[in-house]
Amino acid sequence: MKKSEAIFGLLRIPTDALAVFAALTLAYHLRLSNIDLVPGIQLLEPASTLPDVPVYIYSFVVPGILGFIFLAACLSLYTLLTTRSAWNEIGRILIVSFLWLVAVIAWYFLVKKQLFYSRMLLLHSGFLIACFTVIGRSSITLLQRAFLRCGIGVRSVVSIGSKAIVQSAKTTLISDVRYEYLGHINSLAELKKLSDVDLVLQTDPDPKDAVTNGLIEYCRSEHIGYAFLPPVLAENPHQLRTDYIGLVPMLAFRPTPLDGWGRILKRAYDIVLSTVLIILLLPLFVILVILVILSSGFPIFYISSRVGGPNHATIPVLKFRTMIRNAEKIKASLQKKSHRTDGPLFKMKNDPRVTPLGRILRRWSLDELPQLFNVLVGHMSLVGPRPHLPEEVQKYSSYQRRVFAVKPGITGLPQVSGRSDLPFKEEVRLDLQYIEEWSPFLDLWILWRTLFTVIRRKGAD
Repeated sequence: MKKSEAIFGLLRIPTDALAVFAALTLAYHLRLSNIDLVPGIQLLEPASTLPDVPVYIYSFVVPGILGFIFLAACLSLYTLLTTRSAWNEIGRILIVSFLWLVAVIAWYFLVKKQLFYSRMLLLHSGFLIACFTVIGRSSITLLQRAFLRCGIGVRSVVSIGSKAIVQSAKTTLISDVRYEYLGHINSLAELKKLSDVDLVLQTDPDPKDAVTNGLIEYCRSEHIGYAFLPPVLAENPHQLRTDYIGLVPMLAFRPTPLDGWGRILKRAYDIVLSTVLIILLLPLFVILVILVILSSGFPIFYISSRVGGPNHATIPVLKFRTMIRNAEKIKASLQKKSHRTDGPLFKMKNDPRVTPLGRILRRWSLDELPQLFNVLVGHMSLVGPRPHLPEEVQKYSSYQRRVFAVKPGITGLPQVSGRSDLPFKEEVRLDLQYIEEWSPFLDLWILWRTLFTVIRRKGAD
């Protein structure tokens, strides 16, 4: 470990302590002055139960600081060498702030058997602790980045082996400010000629090979970090977890974090959000039903059999009808006019089968609103890869079939990144990126971006 990494890691502890001290002190003075955080609105009565400042600091501020640091340590917020993203760390800080608030309430209510000095002071404290801690840690990160750009704390990395390093790893080593990539070498003899190497990354490890064992022994004797890229998993998605068979570590691959509680959470907010949207959009549904009947008669809805989900099951995807009644019968005669020649999907500009009202519905993506009912009953999700026709899926490669790891969605990462303007290869890449990097925040971000994509009508057929 670099000295700068240890220093900046340890610096988080006094920074958090200072942030909590500032938050609790400011919250005390806000309550003492009857200042609410809502501008222009005076909701507070004069404070009558606040202790004196020395008593407040001794009895609450000091234990509060120690309690916050303990909870933060339990959530691994003081790990010296971390690869967590900034959003992950902010999320953990918010969780610690909430747990700290709960712990204070529980201590006073269950142990001291009394109410806290002031409910508003406690509310301000939790809010300010989260804000000040995030600001403090962001300052440390920015300072550490500045040092890295000056060359302080940078890890020099060299890859070694008869097999070239995978491109994604090479790109990260070159672009990440934390690393200085010295290039790829083929043998231990070449490594011995290099100086100031912090990490050796082997691309073709073999525990039975004398070359691998010799490399490990050299790195240990010279106090150089050694790591290797798993031969089977180096070029596959990064969703790996370490399990144990007894005391033996085992790398296990999972195609998506949408497993276990992730799947349950996604299904829960699919049900809640689809129900809310159906209720809110009910007047619009009625208007669109009437317009479809008046423009082209019955049927109102078009049910398309699509393939989606981990078991490749066929699902009935519901849409407002936007085409003439015999649209499927004449599709074969139009196949050669598809403007999508880079994949199995059929897309045609100015499709003659689309009705005048259908063009408007498609332009604003209103034809897909009935799919909210598909989400509600569990056929689809609000966010996920778009479901495709069985005859299109039959032409998928094994790589493209990875998109069936999750339920299909009404919208997805490709839909907010270009819609039908994207090449099919890029659409698959974005769908797989979503599957591999799923999080609740990513779903919310895609839903938010979908609104603006529909308003701009970019890429709509």
